[in-house]
Amino acid sequence: MICKICNGEGNKIFVSKILKKYDVQYFSCPKCGFVFVENPYWLEEAYMYPINLADTGILARNIFLSNLVINIIYYLFNYKGKFLDFAGGYGVFTRLMRDWGFNFKWQDKFSQNLLARGFEYSKKGDSDFELVTAFEVFEHLVNPINELEEIFKISKNVLFSTVLIPDKIINPSDWWYYGFNHGQHVSFYSKKTLEYIANKYELNYYTNGESFHIFTNRKISQVLFRVLVSNKFGFFARLWAKKHLKSKTWEDYLSMDSK
Repeated sequence: MICKICNGEGNKIFVSKILKKYDVQYFSCPKCGFVFVENPYWLEEAYMYPINLADTGILARNIFLSNLVINIIYYLFNYKGKFLDFAGGYGVFTRLMRDWGFNFKWQDKFSQNLLARGFEYSKKGDSDFELVTAFEVFEHLVNPINELEEIFKISKNVLFSTVLIPDKIINPSDWWYYGFNHGQHVSFYSKKTLEYIANKYELNYYTNGESFHIFTNRKISQVLFRVLVSNKFGFFARLWAKKHLKSKTWEDYLSMDSK
């Protein structure tokens, strides 16, 4: 099976049951470390609802991420610029970030925008984005390179979350992130995979070593990145940043109420 990242030859590593009924082959690429499934013919069934039933952490995750992103944007980018949440689901994250004071837009091909209506991304009318965020998105991409190239047209700075493949998985069922029961996760990345992508597009790659990553055309300190996204040390930086932010909640209300 050809690797969807580097076009190398993927080796079959195991077969597992998806949605409790389909026997699916998983492949690993020795060249770039990418792990992927065979042609995911079951996705229409898996996405009967955009947010899968087992995603009980959707609100807690978005609140957690919004707090981390405050630091990244405030200290590493122009926080008064424009930002886009790619594949933003129901609009939870976009609304939270606007409430903090950031000019965020929403985009999602497959989900209804419920909470950030009026702030949708327009391919024709929007440009000059400082940063794109894409949280819990990469593992859903059937053809990651195609999607990434679309994102890089919007911004060369992409902050994203996806859990890195552990160094050793003795039993596939021991790693919850495969998501066998919901069937929506079809692409899995090692640090080697993400470094390969960064090199391919001449970008820098920084990570906290677990699930939080950034592709960027800027040089930043790996240590600073880890500090800013840490709960322990980033907390104090976040307190300072919040003092200088002005929420868009009321401004957005006035704008939407006048329409």
